[in-house]
Amino acid sequence: MAVGRMAEPLVLRTAAWYGDRELTLRWPAHWHVAVHRPVRATPLGDDDVAARLRAPLGQPPLAELARGRKRPLVIVDDLNRPTPAWRVLPAILAQLADAGIPAERVRIVMGPGTHGAPAADAFEKKIGREAAHVCQLLVHDCRGPVVSAGRTSAGTPILVNPHVVDSDLVIGVGGVYPNQTAGFGGGAKLALGVLGFRSIASLHHRHASFGWGGVDGKSGFRRDLEEIAERIGLETTVGLLLDGERAIVDLCCGETREAHAALVARRERFRAPRPAADTHVVIANAYPNDLSLTFVRMKGLVPLAHAPAGASRVAVASCPEGLGFHGLFPFLNAPRHHRERMLLLRLPMLAHRPGELVAKVLRRVARELRTRVGGRRPAPARPVWVYRPSLDRPMGALPADIPGMRVRGGWDDVVRSVDAEQGHRAALQAEVYACTPLQWIG
Repeated sequence: MAVGRMAEPLVLRTAAWYGDRELTLRWPAHWHVAVHRPVRATPLGDDDVAARLRAPLGQPPLAELARGRKRPLVIVDDLNRPTPAWRVLPAILAQLADAGIPAERVRIVMGPGTHGAPAADAFEKKIGREAAHVCQLLVHDCRGPVVSAGRTSAGTPILVNPHVVDSDLVIGVGGVYPNQTAGFGGGAKLALGVLGFRSIASLHHRHASFGWGGVDGKSGFRRDLEEIAERIGLETTVGLLLDGERAIVDLCCGETREAHAALVARRERFRAPRPAADTHVVIANAYPNDLSLTFVRMKGLVPLAHAPAGASRVAVASCPEGLGFHGLFPFLNAPRHHRERMLLLRLPMLAHRPGELVAKVLRRVARELRTRVGGRRPAPARPVWVYRPSLDRPMGALPADIPGMRVRGGWDDVVRSVDAEQGHRAALQAEVYACTPLQWIG
């Protein structure tokens, strides 16, 4: 973690997948700003990427592993993850070609899980123009056709895209990013992207969240995913660590569990401290997960949850695709009766864990009692000021009224709003998290 105090303007990145452009923030003289960034590392060049892929962990090189296979398939995540798969696909295709498999026979499936359908140009952005024009491209639909591969030992139904089952070599490409449910994404979690809706919902409702950036070796969620990955043949993954400019700074490939564990062990450079108790404003840059407001809310606001009482909270997020959509946890665009359907899906799981059900009821009763005894509900947290820089292209629409958020199109407007919220202090302490979705608080 790199920290620097600065009076000069701060240059950040914004608009992942839509220009990845530089953004300059300027501060009033009375703002004293500390910036938290990941520890810098030298980005990997194309030769470095190819060399790492030739030296996998826990299994033979891909060219050897693929020899004699006929139906390879590569799983990539969607644009809601910042993974630059286009940097890795040429080296993967080269190894498959060495095994006698031309690119025309390679299927690439984009696994969005329950996210919204990807944009028309998503494949070119994700895997590069050449691979997008030569390989066979598929987009998984969690509500579309799936086949059953049984159940895990925890009882999770394994409903998976039929093209995955039909393949004789499955390779996953994804990044290792902090994640609320599993501690860190990547590895076996790539399997989640090609599962049916009932499987994905069961995974999330069956297991407690492990916490953002938690070491997930004992996570029930992770263990269930690893069992699913093994069952559907996801034997090889390529995992990436990115820097604050979305460049690859580390790569591990090979056996799914071993490669993922190796990258998680190197997470320390992404550690960031909690905001100090005397901080007046906490600023979270949601890049490189700023594609839509739905995912900014899920991935880009973590430091704001740790802001001291009374502190102003600011998010920097371009949201080029507007509101976005998450089928399991929708924000402001839930389908009709979504909550009731999720409750019906979850009740059988809670019935097998009566202690958790009782705990939930007791927590709700305790909240109501505190409200009645105190005579009023706790004061709501201050709204998040969302600075949405304008782009040189059309941007998706956001709702006019967003609970807990106030969207502003100008940085000066945000600064004035924060100053007023803080009572026009003579000196204001601010902390900036330069690439929040990559950083974990510890």
